Parts: sequence; C-alpha cells; structure tokens
Amino acid sequence: MTSPERAVRATSWEVGAVVGSYGLGFGALAVASGFSLAQTIVMSALVFTGASQFALISVVGGGGVPLAGVAAGLALGSRNAFYALRMRALLQPRGWRRAAAAQLTIDESTAVALAQRDVRLSRIGFWTTGVAVYVAWNIATIVGGLAVEQISDPDVIGLDAAVGAAFLALIWPQLTTVKLRVVAGGGALLALALTPLLPQGLPVLAAAGVAVVAAWPEPRARTGGATS
Repeated sequence: MTSPERAVRATSWEVGAVVGSYGLGFGALAVASGFSLAQTIVMSALVFTGASQFALISVVGGGGVPLAGVAAGLALGSRNAFYALRMRALLQPRGWRRAAAAQLTIDESTAVALAQRDVRLSRIGFWTTGVAVYVAWNIATIVGGLAVEQISDPDVIGLDAAVGAAFLALIWPQLTTVKLRVVAGGGALLALALTPLLPQGLPVLAAAGVAVVAAWPEPRARTGGATS
C-alpha cells in the first residue's frame, strides 16, 4: 500500500513536471522578445513566479518601458506575500529555510500544502512541490531559451503572439469563481480599451487596478445600541 508520504511526494513531482513545463514557453518567449539567454535564466532562477515573468516580457518585449514591466510583475506576484503569511505559520522555518521557503512560496506549493490533512504531510507537500517546480521550471527555461536562440527570426514561428496565450494558460486555472472571472474579464476589457491611448505597459497596470478595487474591503457598518 502506498504510504501517505509517498503519495504526497508523487503528487508534488507530478505537479512540478506539469507546471515546470511552462518554463519552455517562458524561455523561448523571453529570448524571442529580446532578452539574452543569460538574463532569461537569471530571471527564472531569482524571480520564479511564472505570471510575473510573462507579464514582464510581454510589456518589455512589446516596446514598453522596463519600469512598467516590473510594476506589472510585482502587482501579479504580490499574492505570494499573502501565501507566505499562511505558510510561515504552517512551516515555522528557521535559519536558511526561511529564505528557501520565501523563494518556493508559489501557487502550487501552497495549494498542495494546504490540501493535506496534517501538518507533517503539509510540510512534505510544500517543500517537495516547491523544489519540483523550481527544478523543472529552470531546466525548461534553459531548454526553451537555447532552442529559440538557434532560430534567426523567432517571429516566423509565431512566438510573438504566444506570450498572451501562455500568460492566459497560467492565469486561467486560478479563476475558480464567477467573481474572479468577472474581475479578470473587466481588467482585460479595460486594457484593450486603453491600449491605443496609453504607452505600452500602462494598460496592464490599469487592468491590475481593477483587481485592487474589486478586492478592496468594504467599510464595516457601525453597530451600536441606542443611548439612554
């Protein structure tokens, strides 16, 4: 019979293989967008959050200013800070493990960890998934970047149009409720409307603003009894 620990590890490596494969697209698209192979590899190794990386290369590769690309990436990656609050209480990392946990706190490692029935399995799920995705993502980034570097004109194979498709593939699984889909759709429509009017990159930031407004907490109604 498969032990719970072995089952969790198997799930983690499966998640790592599937999610990490998107690194092929990132590596190829980053190099096709004008980033060097070295820059692409370093970005995956240090940033390690797929949606933010795709946002950055889509803005910069489309002619936008790097600052706008960085801002868009930070806006999308900020959700990991909220994951970290939950993971810190669960993992209770010390020493070098704190830095490692911060780097590996992503959608997938958090999801696998929280899906387990006890703390021990949650910790196994977090660390195994985080390492699996990190290793697969970075290897795939190198392979994708090397492959495109050998092509004289990457646009001929349609990689310039694939940035949006790859980005959507990463984001779509997160849209699990009607509200999230409405917010995402509203942001996309706003970005499309502003694209002819604003410099490259700013429509993406405006779209992120839709999500911020939607997530803004409603003011609590004041409660209190009548004074006598």
